[in-house]
Amino acid sequence: QLQVVESGGGLVQPGESLRLSCVVSGDTFDYYAIGWFRQGPGKEREIVGAITSGDQVSYYGDYVKGRSTISRDNAKNTAFLEMDSLKPEDTAIYYCAASRFRLTPTIFTLEKMYEYWGQGIQVTVSS
Repeated sequence: QLQVVESGGGLVQPGESLRLSCVVSGDTFDYYAIGWFRQGPGKEREIVGAITSGDQVSYYGDYVKGRSTISRDNAKNTAFLEMDSLKPEDTAIYYCAASRFRLTPTIFTLEKMYEYWGQGIQVTVSS
């Protein structure tokens, strides 16, 4: 059974940067595309972005494009989400998810494409 564990969350000030990590274990990490989602208070869960396996192409949700970078280190079984210029509206629980599907620009936003999910980690942006 694949395990997905997020780390790196916490309280940050507006305008600061944050890097979240996602460690995957239980299978060959290279086989999986990785997605990042978030759910703010009183909101539905939404896509932040994703990175494919193999060619490591990254896709981003419209509201974080230009402020976020998703990367992966296959040697460490870890994916990363870096966000810059954080705003209070970025406050959310951030989830990492793994997918065996070949993600494309039209499907990377769909939660049903991701079979394995982490527990989520809280990020709070506040002064």
